[in-house]
Amino acid sequence: MKILAIDDQQLVLLPLQKRLNELGYNVIIETDANTGISKYNTFKPDLVIVDINMPKVSGLDIVKYIRQSKNAETPIMVLSGNTQDDIITEGFDLGINDYMKKPLSLNEICARVKRLIGTPESKNIVSKTDVMIQQRCVGVVIPCYNEEDRLLSDEFLQFINKNSGYHLCFVNDGSKDNTLEVLHNLQKGREDFITVYNCEKNGGKAEAVRLGMLHMAEKSDLDYIGFLDADLSTDLKDFDDLVSTIENSNFKIVSGSRISRMGANITKESARKIISMTINFIIRKILGMNFKDTQCGAKIFRKDVIQLAFDKEFVTQWIFDVEIFKRMSIHFGVEKAKSYICEQPLKRWIHADGSKLSMKDSVKIVLQLGQIAWVYRNKKKHLIGNTQVELKLVHKS
Repeated sequence: MKILAIDDQQLVLLPLQKRLNELGYNVIIETDANTGISKYNTFKPDLVIVDINMPKVSGLDIVKYIRQSKNAETPIMVLSGNTQDDIITEGFDLGINDYMKKPLSLNEICARVKRLIGTPESKNIVSKTDVMIQQRCVGVVIPCYNEEDRLLSDEFLQFINKNSGYHLCFVNDGSKDNTLEVLHNLQKGREDFITVYNCEKNGGKAEAVRLGMLHMAEKSDLDYIGFLDADLSTDLKDFDDLVSTIENSNFKIVSGSRISRMGANITKESARKIISMTINFIIRKILGMNFKDTQCGAKIFRKDVIQLAFDKEFVTQWIFDVEIFKRMSIHFGVEKAKSYICEQPLKRWIHADGSKLSMKDSVKIVLQLGQIAWVYRNKKKHLIGNTQVELKLVHKS
């Protein structure tokens, strides 16, 4: 039994193809709608699974082609995040056989496929899966410097195996140990879900994150892109919560926050906590925003602010997060920037052993904050794309 699945996001199609193949179906996938139509004519599938919201040619256009131009009765299932009643109604009026709303489990999709076209004559015994097909695709940048002994490879692999729609980009920041080899081993056989971006020279965390974010922004099938520390001091489940927040809101940036609160597992060294409070006070004065924690290494962005936040090199090496928020306030104005940025408390954050930021570095951080205050003062020549414009910082009265 042959199935053709068409969706502009490959990260949605790959786990679907794998699961249906395991069940004995012959499945081909296509991310371009026009090419998908051509493959329909040559492959002659027993079932078509199609997304609605695709660029240039929509899923409904494909349904019209099959039902009207080809006058074919091939079963059609829609798998889409579009929940508009008029779209769903139009789909059934055009002759679709089923409409599945993302997110939903692979188990349910397979059950619906079996109901429509039956079960292949296969002796494969396939256990149920807990994988969900999401309606958004997310890129995550993980900067790595000498992480050979600390990289939690199993945790990352378990996460992408269970959570569809994620693409991890590990940036090797000129490591002097075998980090690059570890990353390539992690990527092997999972190239569709893991990218290794190698920087031959160590440029610091800020530059590693910046290059990784710009690289991932080139992937057209990603809806949101964020970054996360390699030591997983922020739990991957917590990061997924940040994604859920930006997905269901109008925020352009959702930033994790290590605020201690009831029910949360937030641990810091006592001395480190005092220094953090002092630094955060200075940061709030520089930004004119009442941030509790700008420096948490877990943030997620809408793609439309990636260039604004990461196009230009950062002035500082460690506290580039402050520069990101400063760039937002310069571009949009402080009040509007506040409405675009969400600070979300984490359920868990652990100060990992072996952290490379020592207490002595606190003095350097204060000096770097002085750099930020000076470079981003009052007026700033800000480069957006290829156009240079002068923007004034709106001061809170």
